[in-house]
Amino acid sequence: MVAAINAISDRTGVKAIDTDSATTGVRLEAADGRNITIDLTGGTTAGLSSADVGLSTDGSYSGSISLSSTKSFSIERGTTDRDTTATLGLAVGTYGAGRTGQSLDSVDISTQEGAVAAIEAIDNAIASVDESRTNLGAMQNRFTSTVSALQSTSTNLTAARSRIQDADFAAESAEMSKAGILQQAATAMLAQANASSQGVLSLLR
Repeated sequence: MVAAINAISDRTGVKAIDTDSATTGVRLEAADGRNITIDLTGGTTAGLSSADVGLSTDGSYSGSISLSSTKSFSIERGTTDRDTTATLGLAVGTYGAGRTGQSLDSVDISTQEGAVAAIEAIDNAIASVDESRTNLGAMQNRFTSTVSALQSTSTNLTAARSRIQDADFAAESAEMSKAGILQQAATAMLAQANASSQGVLSLLR
């Protein structure tokens, strides 16, 4: 039965899975969430019933959708008569980042479905942590760049203040020596001029 259904799954979009259990029998899945219709009109081969081959009774079975995201999202009920929220197996509410309908502390790995859900929840939690680390890393880089720029500005301001306040002692000493020499030369020339005047006056007498 499983092989026959899977042989035409490319046309029906339905895949059969043998659960290896006499209780659950064969499980039918559609990856795109389409409804699955079972029609055994006229009986099965060799007169077997639907129960004999592990299938439920005839009818249409609505598909379900599993949502997962590393960000927060909300599920709201529709406002029309064609609302299919419950039919799709979606619970109305707001789900936090990395949540797939259950938290990590409530995972159950005793069944295959629980283990798959646990892996998905853990993957989403890891993705959420990675995203947080990325955001924190980018923020840290911006802080580091800002601090580096402020340190460079502080160094430049300190150097400018030092150049303004601190005197160049070598240049100032040279200027002071030059001024002293010029002053002494001027004094000597003035004394010489005065002496020449006194000599002329003495001759006139």
